[in-house]
Amino acid sequence: MYFINSSSQQRLPNSEELLNKAKEWGNSIPTKAGESKDVVPPAQQVAPVATTTPSVDQTNTSPNTSPNVGAIPGLPPPSEDGPRMNATFVTLARNTDVWEIARSIRQVEDRFNRKYHYDWVFLNDKPFDATFKKVTSALTSGKTHYGEIPKEHWSFPEHIDQDKAQKVREEMKQKKIIYGDSISYRHMCRFESGFFFRQPLMMNYEWYWRVEPSIELFCDINYDPFKFMADNKKKYSFVLSLYEYVETIPTLWDATKRFLKNHPEHIAEKNSMGFLSDDGGDSYNHCHFVSRIVPAISSSG
Repeated sequence: MYFINSSSQQRLPNSEELLNKAKEWGNSIPTKAGESKDVVPPAQQVAPVATTTPSVDQTNTSPNTSPNVGAIPGLPPPSEDGPRMNATFVTLARNTDVWEIARSIRQVEDRFNRKYHYDWVFLNDKPFDATFKKVTSALTSGKTHYGEIPKEHWSFPEHIDQDKAQKVREEMKQKKIIYGDSISYRHMCRFESGFFFRQPLMMNYEWYWRVEPSIELFCDINYDPFKFMADNKKKYSFVLSLYEYVETIPTLWDATKRFLKNHPEHIAEKNSMGFLSDDGGDSYNHCHFVSRIVPAISSSG
């Protein structure tokens, strides 16, 4: 009810108003004194990368915790002072997403990162412009990095039959399948499935937290999920599960089963098959889980 009420009564600020707010937010976000080391990777970069001036000393890693927040049943207790993890937020965005991602950053900073000052990596298949860098760097309490995705990571691989691919896209469009005729959406899915963690900037971190434009967090996060996962030997987590759009993946499960049959050495002893299938892996139960913070319109449930 609060979300509906606040959304319906608030006027969205224009670009100039939000930029002014960004300047104010940048001045109000807690930071730590000193300069952090330059973590941009050396000559192995595959695309030009620019970084902002650091605003947090990475050698001083004790988060500022709130003494007034108690433990919540079912969740880890509020974090005590201690070292941060080698982790970052990562966002795939275009320059036109600047005002949407500004809202996301403010949400994450207010609800979580003001106590931890984790870095933020922004990736784009085009160079980021000055406005995007100015706004995002003003809002983050950690260090910001900007990477350009190389063409080979944001295109069709050479073995794809372009005529066949175009025909399939046209058929999916006629059937009104979501993103059926979108080339950019396909590039995005391919990138997020196999290339985002290979970006030079991401090679500096052990943990990531993916954040999308226009998300909202409805409660404070008073513990460090990165440290919780490391302490409990977790490698992957997700914040959303929903039913898959089956029409978008007509061959995925069959291909998955063939891979498992041909490569049983990759099947973990304690795996998640029971989460994905109701009959031991013979069929897919259409559970789709997402490893990112997504816009509130999709995750309010």
